[in-house]
Parts: sequence; structure tokens; C-alpha cells
Amino acid sequence: MAPVAGGDLGYTPPDGGWGWFVVLGAFMSMGLSYAFAKAITVFFKEIQDFFGASYSEIAWISSLLLAVMYAGGPISSILVNRYGSRPVVIFGGLLSSIGMIIAAFSTSILQLYIFIGVIAGFGFSLNLQPSVIVIGQYFLKRRPIANGLAMAGSPVVVATLAPVNQLLFDSYGWRGSFFILGALLLNCCVAGALFRPIAPKVMKSKKNKGKKGDKVETGLMEKEEMKMVEQKKEESCMQKFNQVLDLTLFKHRGFLIYLIGNVIMFLAFYAPIVFLTPYAKHLGIDEYSAAFLLSVLAIVDMISRPATGIIANTKWIRPKIQYFFSASIIFNGFCHLMCPIAGDYVGLAVYAVFFGLGFGMVCALLFETLMDLVGAKRFSSAVGLVTIVECVPLLIGPPLAGAIVDATGDYKYMFYTCGATIVFAGLFLLVMNFYNYRMLEKEEKEKQDKEIEMKETNGFSIEDKKQAVDIVGQEVKTEQELIIDKPDLENCSKEELNGSDPK
Repeated sequence: MAPVAGGDLGYTPPDGGWGWFVVLGAFMSMGLSYAFAKAITVFFKEIQDFFGASYSEIAWISSLLLAVMYAGGPISSILVNRYGSRPVVIFGGLLSSIGMIIAAFSTSILQLYIFIGVIAGFGFSLNLQPSVIVIGQYFLKRRPIANGLAMAGSPVVVATLAPVNQLLFDSYGWRGSFFILGALLLNCCVAGALFRPIAPKVMKSKKNKGKKGDKVETGLMEKEEMKMVEQKKEESCMQKFNQVLDLTLFKHRGFLIYLIGNVIMFLAFYAPIVFLTPYAKHLGIDEYSAAFLLSVLAIVDMISRPATGIIANTKWIRPKIQYFFSASIIFNGFCHLMCPIAGDYVGLAVYAVFFGLGFGMVCALLFETLMDLVGAKRFSSAVGLVTIVECVPLLIGPPLAGAIVDATGDYKYMFYTCGATIVFAGLFLLVMNFYNYRMLEKEEKEKQDKEIEMKETNGFSIEDKKQAVDIVGQEVKTEQELIIDKPDLENCSKEELNGSDPK
């Protein structure tokens, strides 16, 4: 199995201390970013009636929001690599807040697409990426637990916002609700303030050094600086770009498997959430009870994420975390296949419980499995590349699901399609990860065999070479001593050679 990644940062993460405040900030930032796409679905039925839109048209609001949130990943990663997580999250909080406040004055469905989908969605992308990256900088051994706790922010916010949104709608309408929600998003700025930068400690040079040693060290430093300058001149544009966004990841087999599996999954991942409340209202369930289904889902999701993180951190699961992730996806898809059986409120509540369990498991492992594959050093680039590719299925998934509902007039076919798609994605990842691990073992074995063969070809090991060099050095030294002690025969007289006294 693949080793636990993350030891390539150049320093040892603290795995605690201020890191827990960072987890709290990520909890708030990711919670608000992920939750809004789900929580605003409470208003969809009323907005649909207000603008006279179809199911497919109204689904574009969440679809654009999610797509832009993921498409902004590379930009967010580049900004984090350049400026750090703290200023990026603070700016993202301001941008998402402005988008929601302006959306309160919309006069058409197109304006909602722009203000909520594009502006607020891009703000959420600036909140999401840095929150995930900064946890990888503060945690290594406890990283699955930290990720699980941070990702639990989404269900906590959904569980709170779903009934609150219905209450806000009854009191202020959807326009007033959007204005209040925009002000609430300013809390992302507070979350960003908790993201204190962390960097490896610089070793201080010893004070008691000789002048000669200082000069030598200064000369070496100057030579290293000259080499760095020459290397920078020789770098191509692509190499410079790879420093902020590593495109060589597309040659990484494990990364490609993860990417393909997630693209298939995200085609159907969010559509069931978008249409859960409208489906309940379609069955004749009242507004508050329909909105409460999201709270049931979110409460179970809230427990599922940190619990999954704790399980994933155990010595039995962590080396096999890719298999655990695949099984979670299959379970999630199976829940959607069973949803059409639920024909009343009790059945939908049971579905919401299992849906929340499967959804929480997948979300808790989503970024941990990626970091396990590529390592913490390349994780920032990996997240950016994954999210920009995943924005395509997120963009077309919910509208396609809405088109199925419009065409058939029934929600069950939409749930069947989503369930089958997600199960297929889980099976794909399960089989391909098995293949990837087999290939890694084979490559590692071939590498070891090659090293042994090289040693045998050379005749002796590196240790033997060192010993041989030492022996030769000693022999040379002995010969030099003999030459020094040997008398100068040419300059000696015959008497001295015969041992007689010249006197």
C-alpha cells in the first residue's frame, strides 16, 4: 500500500496547538461555502413560481454556484501559493457576501445566475481551497481527524440554515433572506483571520566561528546564489507555471484514476440534495417538514464526517484508505437507488438518514485520499487541477437531473439515474485503485532488483568501495614514509656505505 503522504513539507507539522484554531476556521469557512449550495434550495420552489421558471432552469442556480466554486480552484491555489491562506479567505468572504446581497435586488433568473452563481460562487472557491490546504500544513499524523472535523462544518451549517431559511422566508421573503444571508457570510473573514501562516524554522548559524570559516561559508553562499540565478534564467515558461500549478500531475497514475472516478461521481453527486426538498413538497409534505429533511440529512452528516475521519486514521484503514473511499461512494449511490421506495414523509426521513451517512463518509475522505496519493507538497496544485475539471460535471449534473424530471414528470427516474452513476464511479475507483497498488508494488520490486543487480555488476557494495579506498590510502601513506626514511645513497661515500670511520 502507499505510504502515508505528507512528510515532504520541509518541516514537521505541529499536529495540534494553534492548529486546532485553524481547524475551527476551516470548519466555519468550508461550512458556509459548501452549505449555501444546499441551504438555498429551500427558496427554489418559491423563486420558481415567482419567475415562472422550469425545474431545469431553477437548478442552474446551484449548478453554477458549485461549478464556479470548483472552477476557481486553480486561481485560488495560485493565490494561496503567492499570498498565503489568510488574505485569500478574507477576500473570498467579502466577495461571497457582496454577491448574495446584490442578488437580493435581482429582477430576473439570469441575474440570480450571475450574482449567486458567478460572484458568490467564486468567493466560495477562495474560501474553500485555502481551508483545505492550510490543514495539510498544520497536521500530518492527525490529518484525517482534522479534515473530518473541518468538513463537519458543512452539515452543521446546513442543519442550522435549512429551518432558519424557511423562517426567514416567512418573515422577510426570499429577497430579505438573501440580504441577511449575505451579512452572515462575512463570518468567513473571521475564519480567515485564524489561518496563521506556518513555515519551517530557519536554523541559526553558530556565533563562534573563525574568520576563515566565515569567509568560506560566504563564498559558498555566493556560489549557490549564482547557481540559482543561472537556473532561473534557464527555466522555461512552463517550468515557471509548474511552480504555482504543477501540470506534471497529469502524468501521475494515481491522480488520474482519482480524477476520472470523481468526474463520473460528481455528475450525480449534488442533484439528489438539490431536489430533495422540492421532491418532498411534490409529495404534498408541508414546507417546514420538507425543509427539515435537509436538517435530518445534515445532522447525520455532521456525525458521519468526524467519525469517518477517526476510523480512517486507524492503522487498519489508513494504509487502505483508497478502498474505504470507494466503498463509501458505492454506499452513497445505493441509497439513491432505494429513495423511490419512500412514498411518504417517514420513508423520506429514513432515506435522509442513510443519505447523510453516505454523503458524510464521501466528503470526509474526498481531500484526504487525494493528499494520500500526491503528498502534501503537491496537494495545493492537485486540488486546483481537480476542482477545475470537476466543475464541468457539477455544472451540467443538476440541470440534467432537472431535465429528467421535466421530461418524465416523476422524480424517481432522476434518483435511479443518479444512484446508478455514483455506484459505477465507486466500482471504477475500487478496481483501478487495486490495479494502481499492484503496479506500485511491481515497480518497487523492479527498482529493488535493479539496485541489487547494479551492486552485483560492480562487484562490491559502496561500503566495500569505502574500505578499499581507505586501504589504498594507508598503503600510499606507508610508501611515502619509507621514501622519507630511506638514506640518500648517491650522496654517500664508500666508507659510509661500508660502515667504516673515515678518520
